[in-house]
Amino acid sequence: MIAAGLLIGCAPQPAPIARIRARGVVRVVTLNSPTSFYHGAQGEEGFEFQLAGRFAREMGVKLLMYPVADARAMQAELAAGRADIAAAQLTADSGWARVGEASVPYDHIQQLIVYRKGKPRPRDTLQIESSRLAVRAGSPQERILEHQRKTVAPALNWISTAPSSADPLEDVANGQADYALEDAREFSFSRHIYPDIDVGFPLPETRPTQWIVRRGARDLLRRVNEFFASLTRSGELATLAGQTSGDSRPFEYEESRVFHEHVLDRLPRYQPWFVEAATQTGIDWRLLAAIGYQESKWSSTASSEDGALGLMMLTPDTAAAMGIKDRADPRENILAGSRYFAAVRVRIPERVPEPDRTWFALAAYNAGFGHLEDARIIAQSRGLNPDSWVDVRQELPLLAQERWYTRAKRGYARGWEPVQFVDRVKSYLTLLEWQPGETSSTAPAVVAQPSRASGALN
Repeated sequence: MIAAGLLIGCAPQPAPIARIRARGVVRVVTLNSPTSFYHGAQGEEGFEFQLAGRFAREMGVKLLMYPVADARAMQAELAAGRADIAAAQLTADSGWARVGEASVPYDHIQQLIVYRKGKPRPRDTLQIESSRLAVRAGSPQERILEHQRKTVAPALNWISTAPSSADPLEDVANGQADYALEDAREFSFSRHIYPDIDVGFPLPETRPTQWIVRRGARDLLRRVNEFFASLTRSGELATLAGQTSGDSRPFEYEESRVFHEHVLDRLPRYQPWFVEAATQTGIDWRLLAAIGYQESKWSSTASSEDGALGLMMLTPDTAAAMGIKDRADPRENILAGSRYFAAVRVRIPERVPEPDRTWFALAAYNAGFGHLEDARIIAQSRGLNPDSWVDVRQELPLLAQERWYTRAKRGYARGWEPVQFVDRVKSYLTLLEWQPGETSSTAPAVVAQPSRASGALN
């Protein structure tokens, strides 16, 4: 009996990939950040989330991707065997070597010295040696500066910003530092938060990014390396990196002339269905049309990289929830998108006055109701009115700043986008209201009541 027990105990264990396939799930630990993983209006987003999803599909298993607090927590997940892979724009160092093995680099990110507009532009490393240079303590950027000091600029010094304190770019924006070192990929997001910050010059040294596979999973590591090699050869990796950067969804600032041309040559085809949607929802048809214009420029064939389609840019999940099967049918698309907006608006507390309630609904329609609630909570915590759009719109961009989104229930959001979305829809609505013969709507307007002060957020 003892010998049999020893034989069982010495039986070879299935290879890591075999275990993943047996459970039907690959487990990927990550960070809640703009470059990795976050919750958008239509679900999970982020470059690493997109990569991990493709990898899981290639393996024929489901993806379980979950964020933890920091790199140490990620390392603990790998060490305990709770995660198969760590993916968060990582650069391997001794800390990662203790718990896993690094893939070949799948990207090399340019490192940027940034400065405040209006100040002298830095152009090389020697120029910033005696200046106040901000960098995140313990970050890959700090290690890059250490290498620069050893090889290029021996007098180079910097201010190490603790992870829990202000963003190094914020230090530059408020004058606490002259310059900061930032990943180019991260800067594509942060430039929306700090419009007064610009690029001085790139460092010659780039930062490699890798996945870390838990120790001992050599066959999984080989599979990961093959996956990245294939994506690189096909050009898909570069395409995906561009689509998921902070500049991947630019807002097109149309001139009034172009808008009026579309009012004449596109709107007449769809206006009866916007009016029908207004009758169904009780929302001014012009507001629904303004949303449609911002989403697609009233093009029934519009589409996006994330699978949204049609005049109201419906995702498959939203279309299914609204009970339509053919998103390409412009009438169904308009009616479903309008019902979805009405459903979002119902969730805004009734105590919020108009027109603020409508602006809140538009922000939630764009970014997700949960992120709007996070911004309202931040507004209240800072002594502002959480039921005032004027107050909340200035807090929404904070959801893209690490020291705020790490405290928020739903984490990171592209907080500047719902602000831009609301501003654009408001502009289109105004232009539609100015059209000849449009002095009144065919359904009760939801933006006609004056704003007033309201109570605190419950």
